[in-house]
Amino acid sequence: MIDTVILDVDGTLVDSNYHHALAWSRAFRRHGHDVELWRIHRAIGMGGDKLVAHVTGDDVEQSEGDALREDWTREFDGLIGEVRPFAGSRPLLESVKEMGLHLVLASSGQPKHVQTFLDLVGGRSLADAWTTSDDVEESKPAADLLAVALEKGGGRRGVMVGDATWDAEAAVNGGLPAIGVLTGGFAEAELREAGAVHVYAGPSELRSALTDGLLDGLGD
Repeated sequence: MIDTVILDVDGTLVDSNYHHALAWSRAFRRHGHDVELWRIHRAIGMGGDKLVAHVTGDDVEQSEGDALREDWTREFDGLIGEVRPFAGSRPLLESVKEMGLHLVLASSGQPKHVQTFLDLVGGRSLADAWTTSDDVEESKPAADLLAVALEKGGGRRGVMVGDATWDAEAAVNGGLPAIGVLTGGFAEAELREAGAVHVYAGPSELRSALTDGLLDGLGD
């Protein structure tokens, strides 16, 4: 039986994916790389340790990866004040706890960014645990984050909820069921192809499904 809900943060609980994409676009341009925003958006959800190589190739990662990530941080720091929680995020967290489940907010983002997002959704008072980039060596779609989330939350069997294909792939790689939400800008068909067994419009619709017994049978 599933005893833990692992909730992605960026793009799932807070509306941040396009801020991330814009910050990366500005960082790439600062280094002379004109990368289309749509290509960057397709990579949002994987960690910054993988995004540079995924978007621009291994050579750029090797020569400029760290500098690009530093510039991305500066750009995103200037945008983070515009990020808002999705409607229904806080009630979703409350419902998970009311159901007697462990709740882990899983992010491979920088600790200072994760702390800001936790405050936006009131996550500190509800979550059993949360993760940041300090907790994992390899980000999504590797399953490292999910294993750490389960361990930190004290659960034995979890379900991963996320907005990106990378979330679903990480769940599959970790042997966990995945649920997708459309709030990150990925299509339902893409999320299902990546491994999501259910897809919902956002936190409010997911909350209704959970209270209606969504998790029954998912742990089999």
